[in-house]
Amino acid sequence: MSKVKYAVIGFGGIAENRVAKEGFACDKSRFAPLEKAELTGATDMNPARRAAAEALGLKWYENMEEIFADPTIQAVYVATNNRSHAPVALAALQAGKHVIVEKPIATTISDAQKMIDTAAEKHLSLSVDHMMVYNAWNIKAKEEVEAGALGKVNDSCFHMEFAYGYDPAEAATWRCSNIAEMGGPIGDVASHCFYVAEYIFGKKITKLAAVYLPKVMTIKAEDGAYIKFFLEDGTQGSVKAAFSELRGGLSGTLTNLGFEIYGDQAALRSYGSMFQLSGHPGEPVKIRLELDRCGNVTEIAPGKIQNIYQTLIEHHADSILQGKFINAEDALHNLKLCAASHESALNGGKIVEIR
Repeated sequence: MSKVKYAVIGFGGIAENRVAKEGFACDKSRFAPLEKAELTGATDMNPARRAAAEALGLKWYENMEEIFADPTIQAVYVATNNRSHAPVALAALQAGKHVIVEKPIATTISDAQKMIDTAAEKHLSLSVDHMMVYNAWNIKAKEEVEAGALGKVNDSCFHMEFAYGYDPAEAATWRCSNIAEMGGPIGDVASHCFYVAEYIFGKKITKLAAVYLPKVMTIKAEDGAYIKFFLEDGTQGSVKAAFSELRGGLSGTLTNLGFEIYGDQAALRSYGSMFQLSGHPGEPVKIRLELDRCGNVTEIAPGKIQNIYQTLIEHHADSILQGKFINAEDALHNLKLCAASHESALNGGKIVEIR
C-alpha cells in the first residue's frame, strides 16, 4: 500500500522531537516506520533548522511555496506559531494539500470556520493535533466510565497546573505575553482538558463559567483559571489550568497532569495522562490510572500502548487513503470554549452558552 507523503512547515523543537522523531517515526532507533504515512520534507523560516531536518533524512524546502508546488507531497503538518496556523493552513488547502495543524486550529473563530469551509469545498482532510485522546490510559478511562465501573458519574476535574513564567525568559514568550495568540493557561492548556473531557464522556460541553486565579505572577496573561463546565446532558465538571503552581518539581508536575472522575460507587484518577507522554519506556514518569472504591485502590492497566502522535497521523493518512475526509469541527468548538472562558472570567464568572 502506498503511503501518504507529508512535509512539515515550521521545524522548531517540538516539530523535530515530537512530530518528526516520534510522530513520523524518524527516530529509527525507537520506532518502526508508519504503515500509512511518511515524512519526506520540511521547511522553516529559520534556515538554521535545515541541518536538523536533513539529519533525519528529510528534504529541505526553502519555503512553503516550494512544498505546495511539489506534486509528490500530498499533505502538510503545520507546526508554525499559533497566529500563522490559519494563513499557512489555508494556503496549503488552496494548493490542494491535506492538512494537520497544531493546536489551536486558529486564533479566531472566523479563521477557523474559513479553514473548515475551505477543506470541505476542496474535499481535503483537515485535522488538529488533539493528540491526548490517543493516550492509552485516557482510552481506558473512557471504557471504564462507559462500562459503569464508577456507577453514576456526577462530577469530574481535569487539570494542567504547573510553573511557567516565573523566569523572565519564559515570561517573554507568547505563552505568557500574548493572549491574542492563545497564550495564557486557558488557550494553551485548558484547551486540552476540554477535548479530553468531551472524549471520555462522549458528550459536548454546552456551557461554562470561569474565574481567573489570584494574580501572583508578573506575566501579561492570566496566571490561571477555574472553569466549571456543563455537558449536554447537564452533568457538570471542572477544569483547573495554571502557570502559577510550583508542584515541587518535574515528577510532581507531570504526575499532576491528569484528572479525577467521580461516580457514586468509585472515583477514577489519572496521573500523567494529560501531557505529551505515550507510556513508552524511558519517559520521565510512569503514567497510571487508579480506581478508588472507598479506599480500596486498584491500578487499572491500559490496553495497547500507542504513540499518541503516530496514531493521530495514521488516522489522518487513513482518511486520505480511504477518501473519508476529516472535518475539524471539534477544533472550532474547542476554540469557542477557550473564548467563552475568557468572556465569562471578564464578566464576573457568568455562565456562557456555547453556540
